[in-house]
Parts: sequence; C-alpha cells; structure tokens
Amino acid sequence: MITFRELNLNNPLLNALDDLGVVNPTSIQEKVFSVIMSGKDVLGIAQTGTGKTIAYILPCLRQWKFAKHGHPQILIVVPTRELVVQVAEEVRKLGKYMNILVGSVFGGANINTQAIMVGNGLDVLVATPGRLLDLILKGSLNTKYIKHLIIDEVDEMLTLGFRYQLNSILELLPEKRQNLMFSATLTEDVENILGTYFYNAAKIEAAPTGTPLENISQVLYQVPNFNTKVNLLELMLRQHEEMNRVLVFTASRKLADELYEQMAFRFTDEVAVIHSNKSQNQRFRTVDSFQNGEMRILIATDIIARGLDISEVSHVFNFDLPDEAETYIHRIGRTGRYDKRGEAISFVLPKDWSFLAAIESLMNFKISELILPDDLVISEELTEDEQPKFFMRELSVIAPTVEASGPAYHEKSEKNKKSNYTVRRKDKLKAKYKKPKTRGQRPTKRPK
Repeated sequence: MITFRELNLNNPLLNALDDLGVVNPTSIQEKVFSVIMSGKDVLGIAQTGTGKTIAYILPCLRQWKFAKHGHPQILIVVPTRELVVQVAEEVRKLGKYMNILVGSVFGGANINTQAIMVGNGLDVLVATPGRLLDLILKGSLNTKYIKHLIIDEVDEMLTLGFRYQLNSILELLPEKRQNLMFSATLTEDVENILGTYFYNAAKIEAAPTGTPLENISQVLYQVPNFNTKVNLLELMLRQHEEMNRVLVFTASRKLADELYEQMAFRFTDEVAVIHSNKSQNQRFRTVDSFQNGEMRILIATDIIARGLDISEVSHVFNFDLPDEAETYIHRIGRTGRYDKRGEAISFVLPKDWSFLAAIESLMNFKISELILPDDLVISEELTEDEQPKFFMRELSVIAPTVEASGPAYHEKSEKNKKSNYTVRRKDKLKAKYKKPKTRGQRPTKRPK
C-alpha cells in the first residue's frame, strides 16, 4: 500500500495530511490523482465513504496558483447545505498551509450577504446548484477564471431535481476548464451530462456500481409493524453498548417525527431527529452534536442522507427500507468509512419484499436474515397508516316528495301562454322615445 508521500504532493499539502493523521490514500484517491493532475475530465464512480472529497480536493489544490484577481479558480457543486459546510471545512483543513480563501454558499441564507462575501475575493467556492445559479445571474460571481469544476454526488443532485440548474451552470461557465464529476451510481442521466459537457472523460471506478462495501456487515429482521420495529430498535440499543453512534433512516418526515417521539421517552437526551422541515441552524447544531458524541442516536430522512459526512458511525439502521435500491447503498455508506468496520441493520415489513429484491439484485448480494430475539415484545397495535382501510361506495337514497293531492292540473306550454292584450301605437312610441309622440298637429280644414 502506497502513502501520500509517494504522490506528487507539495509540502503544504503533506503537512496538512499529517495534521489530519491521514497516511495512506484510499482506492479512489490513488486512482484519480494522476489522471486529474494530467488535466483530463474525470468521472469517478465510488461508494459513499471511500474518500471522494479528498480524492478531488488534493489534485486541484496541488495545481492551484495564487492570482491577484481574487476570483474563484476552483468551483465545487454539491446537493445539500450540510455537504456544502462539510466540504468547505475539508478544503480549509487541506489548504491550511496554502493561505487560500474558501467560501460556501447555499439556499436559505441571505443572498446579499453571500454576494458580498464572494465579491471580497475567493480562491475556492463550494455551493449548492440553486444558490450558485442565483449568484451568477445576479452578476455577483465572476466565473471567468474557474479552472476546475467539481460536481460531487451528481446522481443525488439529479434525483433532487437540480437538472435545470446544473445544465444552466455548465452552459454559463468558461469552456476552457477541467470537469470532474463524482457519483456513487452511474445512471442514464449522469451519462447524458457526461456526453454533453465533458470531453473524452476518463471513467474511474473504485468499485463496481452497486457492490456493497466489504467492510460493512449487512443483516435484516422480518418485523410485522411499526411498534414492533420500535421495540426491536430499543432492545438492540440497550443490549449492545458498542452501538455508540447510531444513524436511523426513515422513509418520511412524518415517520421520523413519530419514531423520535417514541425513542425520546426511552433514551432521554440521547436521541435527535433531522429532516428538511427543521431549520438550517437546528440541522447544523444537531449534526455537530452527533459528530461530537453528545447524541448517541440520530434519526434522519433520505433527503439529507447524502449531506452527512460523519466519521465513526458505528451502525446504520434502515428502520424503513427505501423504495429505491440506490438509496440503500447511500444509506449504508454512512458507516464503515475510510476502511473501518461498520454494520447495517434493516427492518423489513411484509410489504417491503419487492424493495428488498431490487436491493439484492443491484448489489448481486444476499443480505443475511436473523431470527427475532426471544425477549422481543411483538406488538399487535397498529398505527393509523397500518390499519386496514375499507372503501365502500356511498349510495344516497332520496325519499320521493309527497305532494298534496288535488285536481289534475297541467301547466300550459309557453306558446299557449299568450294574452290578448293589444299595445297601442301611442304607447309604443312613448316607450321608445321616453315621451309621448304624435303625428303633429292636424291641418285645419280649408274654409268653404
């Protein structure tokens, strides 16, 4: 295994790596370094947690040169706010001894404040696609000097609906630039971007798409309902002290809140929840608390799964199995990062078998099934969503109106409802001219 000192890195970058305690590059970091240094466009395919961020930052910073113009030379586009903050922090750590200026912009914050920050001068800009496009169209960001464009987690970016923004950004940037794109999965949309905007790009795979990480143990339990899943999660957390930093994924914000309410009674001050309905500052504080070990359990939804770069997550629970196989890959990639061991545990309902089949087909890997613990309480109580619903056609029966009986009577038809009233010509002229009209004074008779 080679070390970073065997790569073509300068002393400032090597010193920064020493401060981080990083000695050996991961597979993707080793494979893409020389290719990016050659100036070629690159598509990197690597699972989450394999060190993609350092893989593209190191060679770009190695090629960076000081310029007096003060405009960004390196542009990094990521899908979520959380990932913007974490990538920007990673760039600052690696560029610690290079005196580079790093900025981050994302939606939900004051755009005028961000525009001033960008205008004061930057070397590296990390942004979400929507806010980046706003700043470009606003005229606050000069893209003329951008030499390296990095699009990270591009498959998730397209899933979240940023296709228009991404295409617009690629059209507005200078043609003479190096394009780097990193993704955990290779989809048709990713291929389309590659063929439209990249020139003779090199495809580099750290592992085949969909292959489960070897250092992650995967198991599943069959459970009948939501409350039994809650009981099983509680039982496992109480029995296994090694579950010291646990990430629990749910299918929706509603389920995340419901699970949090259940777990908050059982693990006071040890559990937190994070999803898109939470405020930006609250999300940042929650992630920091979990990263620092202040929180043992973090309940999250898929929309921010790709924005969590948290080290040393011991276990990932799929409390709800995702309906997309690729999402499962992203979830379990939150543990077992940087060649460390991790465990992924899934709770499977009877209705989830088709999802499980798709996941195993994508990975070409069968997930081991474990028997439910003997001391698990099987709940028979169903949530409102789990209760069977019966739909009956509503028939409105209208009782006939009983009318008073009487002699037979039939209304006349319209044409027979005529009256014999004759309108005089004098009255017609009066109605027309609003005053009486006459033919004038009759001439007097000529005297005889």
